[in-house]
Amino acid sequence: MRVAVDFEEGLKDSPRFRAALEDVEGDVTELELKLEKLVKLCIAMIDTGKAFCVANKQFMAGIRDLAQYSSKDALVETSLTKFSDSLQEMVNYHTILFDQTQRSIKAQLQTFVKEDIRKFKEAKKQFEKVSEEKENALAKNAQVPRNKLHEVEEATHILTATRKCFRHIALDYVLQINVLQSKRRSEILKSMLSFMYAHLAFFHQGYDLFSELQPYMKDLGAQLDQLAVDAAREKREMEQKHSTIQQKDFSRDETKLECNVDAASGIVMEGYLFKRASNAFKTWNRKRPDGIRRWFSIQNNQLVYQKKFKDNPTVVVEDLRLCTVKHCEDTERRFCFEVVSPTKSCILQADSEKLRQAWIQAVQASIATAYREKGDECEVEWKPAPSTGSPELGGEYREKLLKGESSLQRVQSIAGNAVCCDCGLADPRWASINLGITLCIECSGIHRSLGVHFSKVRSLTLDSWEPELLKLMCELGNVVINKVYEARNEKMGVKKPQPGSQRQEKEAYIRAKYVERRFVERGRSTSGSPGAKRLPASQEAKRHYSPEQSPGATEPLAASPQVRSNDSGFQHSTEDSREHLASTVSANTLYEPEGERQEAVAPGRSREAAAGLQLYQASYEKNLPQMAEALAHGAGVNWVNVEEDRATPLIQAVRGGSLVSCEFLLQNGANVNLRDAQGRGPLHHATVLGHTGQVCLFLKRGANQHATDEEGKDPLSVAVEAANADIVTLLRLARMNEEMRESEGLYGQPGDETYQDIFRDFSQMASNNPEKLKRFQPPDAQKP
Repeated sequence: MRVAVDFEEGLKDSPRFRAALEDVEGDVTELELKLEKLVKLCIAMIDTGKAFCVANKQFMAGIRDLAQYSSKDALVETSLTKFSDSLQEMVNYHTILFDQTQRSIKAQLQTFVKEDIRKFKEAKKQFEKVSEEKENALAKNAQVPRNKLHEVEEATHILTATRKCFRHIALDYVLQINVLQSKRRSEILKSMLSFMYAHLAFFHQGYDLFSELQPYMKDLGAQLDQLAVDAAREKREMEQKHSTIQQKDFSRDETKLECNVDAASGIVMEGYLFKRASNAFKTWNRKRPDGIRRWFSIQNNQLVYQKKFKDNPTVVVEDLRLCTVKHCEDTERRFCFEVVSPTKSCILQADSEKLRQAWIQAVQASIATAYREKGDECEVEWKPAPSTGSPELGGEYREKLLKGESSLQRVQSIAGNAVCCDCGLADPRWASINLGITLCIECSGIHRSLGVHFSKVRSLTLDSWEPELLKLMCELGNVVINKVYEARNEKMGVKKPQPGSQRQEKEAYIRAKYVERRFVERGRSTSGSPGAKRLPASQEAKRHYSPEQSPGATEPLAASPQVRSNDSGFQHSTEDSREHLASTVSANTLYEPEGERQEAVAPGRSREAAAGLQLYQASYEKNLPQMAEALAHGAGVNWVNVEEDRATPLIQAVRGGSLVSCEFLLQNGANVNLRDAQGRGPLHHATVLGHTGQVCLFLKRGANQHATDEEGKDPLSVAVEAANADIVTLLRLARMNEEMRESEGLYGQPGDETYQDIFRDFSQMASNNPEKLKRFQPPDAQKP
């Protein structure tokens, strides 16, 4: 150890000792100034970085707005959405970097200045004080007359005591100096090393993110090159067409311009016509320069017209089979013809005799076509999908609680988690927190591209994990989730991708598995699941006899997209049938087995109710596998049970007392502020039941603690009446932190560090030592 000031010299109080003290004191003063300057610069950097993140988020919002505006262009919308999501991830990484910088530089160095240098200054003051006292004692001892023995003895005693005190304080001061000189090196280097590791993690995350995005960017670049070639070719074609049309004589082709047969859209003829008013005066409205000039068209056996700049057509004749058309020569205007239906007649005027003849012939041809098509109509067939039994989803909670065990080790210790859930690659380092599965880096990139409403991806090594979230991961796992989302793999003959499979194959499989849920057991009765109730008879009747709500309703792919009606009078229009067919045929047919007809499941209210009821019951019973199964079968995470005071699955999870069930629902989009018929949300119920861990969780997830129930009580009032000290403390801290952030304009910021530390402690206790929070038993806690 390098000694800055020698202890022996301190006892001697020699000039060398005083000179060494002067050097050290000057050095510490300069060190303090340097550290304070560095802390101020760090604060300025963090503030600037936060402003940069805010501006970046606004820029991301602009990109997303542009993507929504470009919704009709799939390439632009998809690309902008991918880029904005990736850049948003980088903003999140920036935020984490600034937070770690604040902890490593600002917090550590400020602690060193405020504690260690402050102790040095206090020791210096004591040393200077006792040094002055020693000098005074020496002077007094020297001035005492020789013949005054009493004063000589008193001065000698004072000098002895002062010297003894000086030695102790001088040694303490030297010790403080040497400790400070030694500690300054470790503190400065430790904070800087932590700062550099934060940058290492930041750039590593950014590299991983853009490595996943790079193949898509390369593909997009190739598409843009081809688009540039196509645009140049189209430009040449347009210029040539423009030149050709410009030289054309339109007077000879007037009829052809108006007559525009389009078999795909069903338009037989279209063009502008003047329309005589249908009021009592039968005028042509001469006050307007263009009269009543409308864009008429014959389509789908109807005569309709549109106003300028209006998209919704007005129907003149609903069925051309019931009308006739003839020349109209008894008006003062030329080129008029009349369309007569059983209820009204409409006089129209064309721009020339040729156009009048063309319109009359088009109407007559459409009337004939309508009569022919009448005989070709047939019923739309509906075939119910077969239902299968509910597979049993078993599984015990096997979480390891070993001290010093990392998040990666704890999550991978669950059965099946040692390999990627989707491709089987060993040692996965990423996870989907709302699904509770582990993923390799390539599959995690594909999951991230699905959007957070399907999968929320987090790193098991680079990200920090809250205790309740880690416990959620340990409650589920790859085996449990694959039993739900891969229930039909063996039946369909589907082969999972391997670690060496192409990215396109993995992406197709993952989308089919989680987005389209193609491998989830279809047609199964969720009411047979454990904890689920049978639906009322009225809902069962609707499920079996309503073609609109049949949960297993399917339509054959060979059905032609025409208007058809069945015996019950249920109809499909042409457009409805086309949309239904389009929805039943997925863009990805890679995992449809040969010989199996594509099922077109029409999700009915009874099926949604059954799945919602399963989620509702499983939330109370703390059965996470059943909750995951219900969500896979289409249960709404915010499903409302109208028969039980409009309670939600999240409220049921509160009543069941499970913190991890609440976290699972919140990660899957549950509304933390949705209230029941008594006006009580999850935070109200957790407060009434005295569930401190749940109160802490809901406050962290943005619960509104100012909401009042039908009795006008907010959660804080309930906690005060129940004398629950822990919950009162949490609610008051949260309210105080909220008020402080609002007064300082720190909207969206986590708040005070003390507030965060307290909530972190409560979260750790609720997840790892819940028995410590069972100090309050509400007298009115009843099972629902």
